[in-house]
Parts: sequence; C-alpha cells; structure tokens
Amino acid sequence: MALSLFDLTGRRALVTGSSQGIGLALVRGLSEAGAEVVLNGRDETKLAAAASTVVGSRTLAFDVADHAAARTAIDRFESEIGPIDILVNNAGMQHRAPLEDFPADAFQRLLQTNIASVFNVGQACARHMIGRRAGKIINIASVQTALARPSIAPYTATKGAVGNLTKGMATDWAKHGLQVNAIAPGYFDTPLNAALVSDPAFSAWLEKRTPAGRWGKVEELIGACIFLASAASSFVNGHVLYVDGGITASL
Repeated sequence: MALSLFDLTGRRALVTGSSQGIGLALVRGLSEAGAEVVLNGRDETKLAAAASTVVGSRTLAFDVADHAAARTAIDRFESEIGPIDILVNNAGMQHRAPLEDFPADAFQRLLQTNIASVFNVGQACARHMIGRRAGKIINIASVQTALARPSIAPYTATKGAVGNLTKGMATDWAKHGLQVNAIAPGYFDTPLNAALVSDPAFSAWLEKRTPAGRWGKVEELIGACIFLASAASSFVNGHVLYVDGGITASL
C-alpha cells in the first residue's frame, strides 16, 4: 500500500531542458516509476537523440523563455495528445563573471532562462491543471537559492526567485488541487558544472565544504522528484527540498 503512493502509472510528465544532465536523469526516473514522459528543449536533433534512450517517450520542442511559444505548445499538446499531469521546470543556464564586469546581456539571458521560463511554462500548464483540479509542478531551484558564491550573483538571484515563485505558485494554486514544490540540488556532476568538476582546486574545496564529502550524482535527485510528483506528497506545498549532501546545513 505504501509503495503504491509513489506509482506514477497513468500519469504524463513534461520535463523542460531534458536533453542532458539533470533533466534527462529525471525523465528516466519518472519513466521507471510508470509515467509517460515528454522531453523538452530547443534543439530538436539533440532532443530526439535523448528521447531515443527512453522507451515510450515523446518530445515537445519549444523555447521555454518565450511566453507565447510555451503557451502555444502546451495548449496544442493538451488538445491533440492529452493532459500534462506533472511539470518539472528544469531548464536553466549559468554564466560566471565578477559582478562588477558581468555583461548586461548575460544577466538578461539568465533572467529569461532561469526564472521567466518557470513562469511561462508553469502558467501554461497550470491553466489546464486548474480545470482538472489536479496537477504537480516541480521547479528546479539550487543550493544558490539559499547561498551565494563569488562570480555568480545573477544566477543566485534567479534561483532565489525560483524558490519564492514556487511559494507564490503554491499559495495561488493549492486551492485548485495543485501541489507546487521545488528541488534545490547542491553541487552535481553535470554539463553545467563541467568547468568546476574539472578544476581540482574547486573539487577539493567542495569535498571539504560538503558534509557528504563529494559531488552529487544526478541519479540521486530521482527519488526526490518521484516523491514530489506522486500521491506521496499530496499535502506538501510550497516546499523547497534541498538535495545537497548537507552543504546548507553546515558551516
């Protein structure tokens, strides 16, 4: 009985930015839990290659930073294919530079990719979920939702915003039967962090700074995602779940 709470059979999940890294790992995990999965990205060739590794998956290519494109794509999918029961807002980017020299155009790209996308796709899916009085939205935040490091202040700002937008979404939409929560990964070995993973000095610092003493593996995010996507979290709303090896719990 207890395990059935985590069963996603008969549910459909859309994961944005899922052609690689965390997004692709979550797609695979949700699929293994029984969900029909839909991969999203802008590069259709890369998206198709990723989808070919997940049996029974679909693709839905659109730019999450474009509000009109997101709404059009979601509306068409809901009309032609069927409901999206679970949304994972995973799409994101990073740009590192000293704050005093941070390019204004890079700052704007971060805002659009990391935070506007959560609003764009979240709103487009929620309009349909509200009518069904059911839906799960999981936003991918970051350890930087709570902490800062040099050279990534704008990224930190966007991930802080994801945490608060998650709370706002839950506040507005819980009464309609939706649960909106966030997962805040710590430092994981992903393409986004490739430069840091390959830096021995940074890895040595991270191992000392993190109580678990290592980088996270993307597969270690799957359990949290299944929990928040399933009936097991039916009374969890507006929560930011840190999966970070303890880094936010210690000095």
